[in-house]
Amino acid sequence: MSKQKTFLTVIADETGEIFEHPELLMAGMNGMSVIQPEIDELIPLPEGSRLFTIPETPPIGFDRSSGKQTTIHSLPENWGGGSAQAVSAFTTPAFTRTLLPAAAYEKKDVELTLWSYTAVGWCVEEERFYVAAVRVDRNQQWEPEHFDDRKLEPLVRKRIEAQPSNRLVEQLSRCALDYHCFAAKNLFFGRWEAPLPSSPTCNARCIGCISLQDEPSVCQSSQDRLTFVPTVEELCEVAVPHLKSAENAIVSFGQGCEGDPILQADRIADAVKEMRRQTSRGTINFNSNASIPDAIDKLAEAGIDSIRISLNSVQEQFYNAYYRPVKYHFNDVLESARRAKQHGLFTMLNYLVFPGITDREDEIEKLLEIIESVGIDMIQMRNLSIDPMLYWKSMNADGSGIGMKKMLDRVKKEIPRIQYGYFNRTKENFYPPEFKTDWPLSANL
Repeated sequence: MSKQKTFLTVIADETGEIFEHPELLMAGMNGMSVIQPEIDELIPLPEGSRLFTIPETPPIGFDRSSGKQTTIHSLPENWGGGSAQAVSAFTTPAFTRTLLPAAAYEKKDVELTLWSYTAVGWCVEEERFYVAAVRVDRNQQWEPEHFDDRKLEPLVRKRIEAQPSNRLVEQLSRCALDYHCFAAKNLFFGRWEAPLPSSPTCNARCIGCISLQDEPSVCQSSQDRLTFVPTVEELCEVAVPHLKSAENAIVSFGQGCEGDPILQADRIADAVKEMRRQTSRGTINFNSNASIPDAIDKLAEAGIDSIRISLNSVQEQFYNAYYRPVKYHFNDVLESARRAKQHGLFTMLNYLVFPGITDREDEIEKLLEIIESVGIDMIQMRNLSIDPMLYWKSMNADGSGIGMKKMLDRVKKEIPRIQYGYFNRTKENFYPPEFKTDWPLSANL
């Protein structure tokens, strides 16, 4: 780390009160390996981010005097004693974590909630929190300051009153008000990217699925899944007004409150055709596991503009361990990506990243191969929200990676045209003129 800055370990007491430990330097984890962060892996805590404790999990740091790795099980007596808890950051969207919080995860008895756990420390010289993250997207439309629920609720009521029989509007009202989905909120604010959940079923059984868990005692889903398939009319009643009038209008199939929309490809293709019959304005995006290549042909011919393909790894063994696919194979996903590019779609990877898996040498080599052979346009570096120990054990992995910042730098150096991001884009901004050199991004745009 930099000699000019000192980063201390952040810990919490049993009540959740957070403070820095004056004798411990900050540590982070790459996979399950405890390391000291490099200075280029750390940035000031972005506005809108949150800190939270990791229950029953002792924090790990490095002794300032000896440099020895130290696990803190209890607080000093002059601090009141009691158990010590590790602390994590949940960074605001647009930032990709570089390290996990350093903690003795094997000590806990509970499975952690489906959040993205990010290492956090205290900078002594600047007297503020730093997190292990880098900025990968300059879009500022998703920052929390733009989502005021006091303004939202009357807009939701007005839309429900205007379309009382539209089940999709009712579903999205719950997403906006109960689950605080920013995309759903955008629909009612009449701007930017709005969601079109369409499928109550899925052909994967993701360990970290946020809408349905086969074994809820192991990992709790964070919201309820859509229970119906919207009609073409319902989809168009939501999408067309948004496409016609919203600023930077995008509508996206494939949301957190559903299964995978590729299982409703015929219905969605019919809806997209009708949307495009009524307006050519705006961008139609399809988020999916892309498990059925023939469905990609139908959707592209219907008029979608872009596709975002979700995967946690470009290596089949890690992909299968997380997605647990049903009646499809990893090669089907790659074939779908190829067909998307053949149809001229802007093709993105929704790369669910995890330090220690995403930045492994074998993972990077395979990623470079796929970017080049398929023609991937963008990698959305999305933080995988899952209990770190649960994920690591599920991957049956060992060792560690080269570091997330080094991984990003290397991929960009070898394939300068590749774009990094966190959010979907309008078709007017698929290929911005600055994308070849626009890396790294400033943490504070």
